Amino acid sequence: MKRNFASLLLFTFTFLLVWEWLRPIEQLTETDHIETFIVFLLVSFVLSFVNLKQIWQVIIKLLFILFAINRIHYDDGFLHPSWLKAFFTDVVANVELVVAQNWNDFSYEFRTFLFFILLWLMVYLIHYWLLNQQRLFVFFFMTLVYITVLDTFTPYDASAAIIRTVITGFSVMGMLTFYRITQRANVSNEPTILGMWMVPLAGMIAISVLIGIIAPKAAPIWPDPVPFFTAENSKDGAGGGGPQRVGYGTNDSELGGPFIGDNSPVFRYEATGKNYWKMENKDTYTGKGWLVSESTIIPFSQNDLVPVSSFPKTVETIKESARVMTHINYKYNYIMYPAGIKKVVEILPLDSNGSIFELESTNERIGFYTNNRRVVPQSFTIDYETPKYKATDLTKTTSMNRTSTNLVFLEDYTQLPEELPPRIKQLAEEITAGKTNWFDKAKAIESYFGDTGFIYDQKNVAVPDTNDDYVDQFLFDTKRGYCDNFSSSMAVMLRTLGIPTRWVKGFTGGDFSTISDEDSSKQLYEVTNNNAHSWVEVFLPDQGWVPFEPTKGFSNEILITDDVEGTQAPGQQTTPAPVQKPQKEGQDNAKTPEDSKKSLDVLTLLTNTKLSLKNNWKQVVLYLILLVGSVAILYRNRGMWVPYGVLLLFRFKKKDESIASAYMHLLKQLDRYGLKRKDNQTLGNYARYIDTFYSTREMTRLTAFYEQYMYQQNLPQGTWKESYPLWENLIKKTIT
Repeated sequence: MKRNFASLLLFTFTFLLVWEWLRPIEQLTETDHIETFIVFLLVSFVLSFVNLKQIWQVIIKLLFILFAINRIHYDDGFLHPSWLKAFFTDVVANVELVVAQNWNDFSYEFRTFLFFILLWLMVYLIHYWLLNQQRLFVFFFMTLVYITVLDTFTPYDASAAIIRTVITGFSVMGMLTFYRITQRANVSNEPTILGMWMVPLAGMIAISVLIGIIAPKAAPIWPDPVPFFTAENSKDGAGGGGPQRVGYGTNDSELGGPFIGDNSPVFRYEATGKNYWKMENKDTYTGKGWLVSESTIIPFSQNDLVPVSSFPKTVETIKESARVMTHINYKYNYIMYPAGIKKVVEILPLDSNGSIFELESTNERIGFYTNNRRVVPQSFTIDYETPKYKATDLTKTTSMNRTSTNLVFLEDYTQLPEELPPRIKQLAEEITAGKTNWFDKAKAIESYFGDTGFIYDQKNVAVPDTNDDYVDQFLFDTKRGYCDNFSSSMAVMLRTLGIPTRWVKGFTGGDFSTISDEDSSKQLYEVTNNNAHSWVEVFLPDQGWVPFEPTKGFSNEILITDDVEGTQAPGQQTTPAPVQKPQKEGQDNAKTPEDSKKSLDVLTLLTNTKLSLKNNWKQVVLYLILLVGSVAILYRNRGMWVPYGVLLLFRFKKKDESIASAYMHLLKQLDRYGLKRKDNQTLGNYARYIDTFYSTREMTRLTAFYEQYMYQQNLPQGTWKESYPLWENLIKKTIT
C-alpha cells in the first residue's frame, strides 16, 4: 500500500477505532494518565505509517514506555540510573509472580508496563490486518461488541461511541475493499478513481447515520438474556430493577426485570395446614417500586402479645400454633409469621440474660436480638389466629369515617406518586363499575388478572425506563410478569379508588414434607427461596387487613362463612388452597395455568396474538423491516459468505465423484463474481478465459478432470484429493 493521503486517512480512521477501546477505561477503572497511552498509540501508528525500520520502531517505543513509567511512578529524573535499577528489579519480581500465577499481587509499575505491551501488540495486529490482509471487519465487530456491552452493564454511555465507531469502521472497510478490488483487477488506484469510490461511500455512511439518529426509536421492553449470567449471587434484595436471585430481600425501590430460581431451603414449619408467611409490609409506591415510611421501634419480649395489627373483635377467629425451624443458611434476624400472630414462644437460642424482639411499626417487621446483638433465630413457636369472615360483614364497607386519625391513615395507605398515569385509575373504575363496596371492588380487580390476557413469566419481564411507571407498563404494555407486577398493580389500582391498601412480602406455604413425629395432626412443610412471594392486603374498618392474591396461578383463599353459623359461603374454601412454588428476590415463582395445561386454548392464543400485535405493531413493523433489510444485505453480499459455505461443504468429502458437484458450484461462484460464461462457450474455452484472468493454469487442469469424469464416468483413485487444492484456490479467488 502506497503512503499517500488515502493511506494516511486509512491509518487515521483506524487510530480513531482503537481509541474507542481506551475511552471507557478512565471512567470505569482506577487507571490514570490515559492521555499517555493515547499518545503512545498515536506514536505507534505514525511509526507504522512512515514504515520506519523495525529496529528503530522498537527502540522508540521502548524509550517512550520507559519515559512514561518514570513520569507516572517515579520521582527521580529519567536519566537517573536509580529508578531504572528499581524498575528492572520490580519486573524480575513480578515475572516470578507470573510464574506462580499470583496475578493479584502485580505492582502498579508492572501493570503499566503490561498495558503498554498490550497496546503495542494491538497496533502490530492492526498493521498486519491493514497492510497484509486488507481486512478489518473482525476488529470493527469486536469494537462494537465491546462498547455495547459496556453501555449495557456499566455506567459508560456509548451513544456517541457507537456513532463514531460505525462511521470510522465502515470508512475503513470501504477503503480496504477498494484496495482489494483494484489490486485484483490490476486497476490503478489514482486519486480520481479513489474519489469516485469514496464520495458515494461517504454519502452512504452519512445518510445511514443521519437516518439512524433522527428516526423514531422504540424504547426497550424486554431485558437482555445476557444479564442472567451476570446476576449477583447475593440474596439481600439489592434492588435496581435488574436480574436478581430469588429469595426474600429488603430493597424493593426498583422492581422489574428477570430473576434466577434458587431452591435453597429457608425454613421448615409444623402446622395443621399451609399458611402464607409474612416478613414485612410496605406503604409508599414511587412509580418504580416500594419504600416504607418512617417507623417507630416497639420492643417486646417472649410470651408478650405481639403489637402488630390484629383482627377486630367483630371477626371470629380460630386459635392455631406453628413451630418454625430456620435453615442454617438463613441470614436475617427477622422472623416470619402468619397473619393474626399473637405470641412468640419457645425461641432458640435463648440467652440467660434474656432476649428481646423489636417491631418496626410501619412495615411490621420483627427482629430478634440477644444482648443487643442481632441473632438469627434457630427455632420458635408462634401462637396465631385464623379469621372466619362473614360474607355480609365483608361487603358492608363502602367508605371510612373521616376522623382526624382516619384521614392520616387514609393518606398513608392511599398514597400515590403525583405523576401516576391517569389511565390506571380509569382502568380501575372500569373494572369495578357497578360494585358498591370495597370488598367487591377488591375481588373484581383480583379477578381481572385471571380473566384477561396477563401472563405469568419470570424471564421476559420488562424493566421500566426512566419515564415509565412500573404498574402502568405492566397493565397496558407488557401484561407479563410475576408476583411483584400483579400485587403492585392491584394495590395501586385500589389506591386510585381511595381504598387503603398495603403491599406485603413474605413466603407462600411451601411443599408438604411429612407428618409431624410429635403431633400427627400437624404436617411438616419445607419453604425455599423459590417460595418468596408478594401479595396485597386491603383494610376494611370492621374486619382489619384482609389478604388478596392477584398473581395468576396462585391461591390464598380466606375462610368466609354465611350468616347462618356453620355454613360456608359459596365459592369459598375452608382451608387455603395448595400454593404453587414462587421465585424472586422477595417474590415468587409458581406453576401457572399455562404450565399445567401444557398448551393454550387456540382461541386464547389467537386473542393474545391479536392483542400483542395491536399494542406493539410499530415494533413488529420495525423488526420486519430490519429482517427484510438483513436478508437483502446478506443476499446482496452473498459473494462474501457463500464461498465459505461451499468450502466447508466439500472439505471433508473423500469420493472422487465429488468433483462433479464441486465443479458446478465453482461455475456458479465464478458467475456470481462476474466472470460469466458466454452462450455456446465450451468449458475448455471458458477455462482458458479464467486462467488468463487469474494468470494460472488451475481452471484448465480442473476442467480436464471434470470432463474425464463426465465422459468416462470414472476417475483414477485420488483424483479429487489432487484436484481439491485447485478447486479451493479458485473458490478463494472469488471471495470479495
